[in-house]
Amino acid sequence: VNRIMGGSLYILAGNVYNWKVQHNVLHHTYTNIHGHDEDMDAGRIIRFSQHAKWKWFHRFQHYYSIFLYGLLTLNWAITVDFIQMKRYMKRKLSYGKFPNPIVNWSKLVITKIIYLTMWIVIPLIIMDIAWWKILIGFCVMHYTAGIILSIVFQLAHIMDEAEMPLPETNGTMKNTWAIHQLRTTVNFSTKNRLVNWFTGGLNHQVEHHIFPHISHVHYKNISKIVRNTAKEFNLPYNEYRSMRKAVAAHFKFLKEMGMKPMVPA
Repeated sequence: VNRIMGGSLYILAGNVYNWKVQHNVLHHTYTNIHGHDEDMDAGRIIRFSQHAKWKWFHRFQHYYSIFLYGLLTLNWAITVDFIQMKRYMKRKLSYGKFPNPIVNWSKLVITKIIYLTMWIVIPLIIMDIAWWKILIGFCVMHYTAGIILSIVFQLAHIMDEAEMPLPETNGTMKNTWAIHQLRTTVNFSTKNRLVNWFTGGLNHQVEHHIFPHISHVHYKNISKIVRNTAKEFNLPYNEYRSMRKAVAAHFKFLKEMGMKPMVPA
């Protein structure tokens, strides 16, 4: 059932192989580590980390970033999946057995064709609507999804409370994996049932990262144990009580990252 539901990513413009490598392998293993966690990389347009190079236009990023967030899923559908697959296949990265390159590339191309056929070609054929209206609807759909997903993703890690450590000179990290997750992850609006349902439990990011294989329906109960354990060992448990405060804190952090650093990254 999980595999079938996970495969629905194909009809939402995504690619299962890319997602498993980018999210399951890189993000969940190297959370918030600049140069390893690709969620920290927004190209040169947005500066998410103090370790990223600063550009003069970053001083305005807390104003323009929200407009770029809306391009997330459209970017996946058109360009990112192809770029990622080329990079991951070259590095021989995989979540489990390394896939056959020909099969993997064929699956990517075929599923993209099916996706565009479902959401653009078929509506153009069967609906008595001007083509440009269908394209506008397609873009609005993606833009809405992009903003929602981006906000959920950024509130979890691109925050002042979320540490962004670098490896030691010998390539190791200062903290163990579990402690690293506590220090690099932030919860938000966990008491809000609507947010919990709408995000599929991703507002419980701390629990999601420490127990990635446990269903999100258990996060609420698990969070009490995680919070108490963190307190017992004097470890951080980062959390914003409301969505509004978390969103405000995120854009405040973007403003800070947009300021010219005293020491260049």
